Order: sequence, then C-alpha cells, then structure tokens
Amino acid sequence: MYRVEEILFFMMQNRWRLFQILFLLYLIILSCMDIRKKKLSLRVLLAGAPAAVISGISASEIPAALLIAGGAVGAGFLAVSKISGEAMGYGDSILITILGGFLGFWNILSVLTAAFLLAAVFSAVMLVRRGFTRKSSFPFVPFLTAAYIGVLLTGGF
Repeated sequence: MYRVEEILFFMMQNRWRLFQILFLLYLIILSCMDIRKKKLSLRVLLAGAPAAVISGISASEIPAALLIAGGAVGAGFLAVSKISGEAMGYGDSILITILGGFLGFWNILSVLTAAFLLAAVFSAVMLVRRGFTRKSSFPFVPFLTAAYIGVLLTGGF
C-alpha cells in the first residue's frame, strides 16, 4: 500500500503532467458547454486562470516571459473580438488568454495553428456539403481542445 509520502513524491515529480491532464479536463468541460449552448459560463471559464498561474509558478519549465507573451496572444484575440463585433466570441478569446498563460508563447501558437487548421477543414467540408452558409457560426472551443490533445500527444509540450 502506498504511503502518503510516496504519493506526494509522485505528484511533485509529475506535477507538469498532472496540470496538463487537469487542463485537458477543463477544456473538455468547456467544449461540451460550447457545443450545447454556444456560450461559455464566465465563472467556469475564469476557473482555469488560477490553475494556469499556479502551474506557471510551480510546475512549468517555460520562462515567465514566454508565459506572459502567451497570455498577450490571447489579449490580441480579445482586441479582435472587440473590433470584429464578436465574430470571434469573448469566451474563446478569454480561453486563449488563459491557455496562452498556461502554455507560453510558442506552444499557444502551435495549438492555435492546429485549431484554426481543423476549423478550416471542418468549415470547408460543411460548405461543400451545404451544411453551412458563409454566415454560419460554430463553436471553436472543441477545435482548441482537439488541437491541445494533438500537440500534447505529439510531444509538443
């Protein structure tokens, strides 16, 4: 039987992986919410911010400047949300800010590239099948989640 000290030692040795799994669960919850309601609860959304900060301080080997720059990428998306009249929702932009603060600059760029690529393929397929028009909208968080999983599985971070 494991002792408390052994469990704590395991958790300390694998804290970055544990935070990654925790963040994956958070993204899955937000994805389900986005698919069902096409709206994200601000309370649930902001619950990920403390985990991002705590992981950055205690578990991540990413330099603080890159974590801040990752969050700044999300701040850029907030500006785009404001300027575009929410063509990209504020919830998506807030999530990108939190995710950027969690992953850092280079990793958030990898996740965003993959997410936009997946969303573009999905959009093209739906346009060809006449399931969408040019004015249609769809939830973006599931694409962020799929991209996060893909980058995670390929050893991106």
